[in-house]
Amino acid sequence: MSTRRETLQWMMAGAGLLALDPRVALAADGGKAGLITRAIPSSGERVPIIGLGSSASFAQVARSEDVSALREVLGRLVELGGTVFDTAPAYGASEEVAGRIARELGIERKLFWATKLNVAPRGGGSADPAAAREQLEASFRRIGKPVIDLVQVHNMGDLRTQLSILREYKEKGRIRYIGVTTTFESQYAALVDAMRKEPIDFIGTNYAIDDRHAEQTILPLARERGIAVLVYAPFGRTRLWRRVAGREVPEWAREFDSRTWAQFFLKYVASHPAVTAITPATSRPANMADNIGGGIGRLPDEAMRKRMIGLVEALPAA
Repeated sequence: MSTRRETLQWMMAGAGLLALDPRVALAADGGKAGLITRAIPSSGERVPIIGLGSSASFAQVARSEDVSALREVLGRLVELGGTVFDTAPAYGASEEVAGRIARELGIERKLFWATKLNVAPRGGGSADPAAAREQLEASFRRIGKPVIDLVQVHNMGDLRTQLSILREYKEKGRIRYIGVTTTFESQYAALVDAMRKEPIDFIGTNYAIDDRHAEQTILPLARERGIAVLVYAPFGRTRLWRRVAGREVPEWAREFDSRTWAQFFLKYVASHPAVTAITPATSRPANMADNIGGGIGRLPDEAMRKRMIGLVEALPAA
């Protein structure tokens, strides 16, 4: 079992229902099968802790002629209790394809739509307000809803201009929540500064068991300031999969209801109280179901989190 795909093929062959619906596995162990939810601090609204991202493999399939797999993925997300769908104009056709599929499936109102805004030049510079508004209006057309749940300034691009525009849309009732994102270490200081100074509802950033920088300042500050956190790249993109290739999930992971490496990695992230939702991208329905299992059942306590870190730190580097 050297890849996630091979691992899931084995699970589906040997215990298919468990792989396709993680609620069944937990119920078989006598546990509660509901997907954990977390409150958005600025409103108290609760959202499921596991969602779906649309960069990487999702975006690749969205550019193809056959998007049937994405239809299944979005359907599984909602069927298993998820709602949070994270996208961006920068993710190619993801926004448009997801919007069309959601309307065809009749789930567009069940999803919590999180998209992004950024027309600032790469490397810095000013955003053109007219272009920013046009990008926003294009997102409304592609998603097909009069109100978008969350729009964040992507990669900290010209916050002065673009956050101002998002506030304008929020005041008009067209956007429910606003925020800022980055996955670049060089922008972490700017992210922290924005969290301290700007009235935002959300941030989006990377966080994984082997990428714990956010634990130092970003996550504690989010709790202090009442800012919701969307987590990106909880698998270190593909880094963690390479590190556990050929290795079995430890038996003690059952103590926090983890049967797969995906659930192991996701439960580490989910167990931090500042995390509101995690949005790993996938284009495979089986992966979507597996990921949902990372938000069901028990979460590791602090002692178990340290044990998990110790295991991962002992693995070969990717």
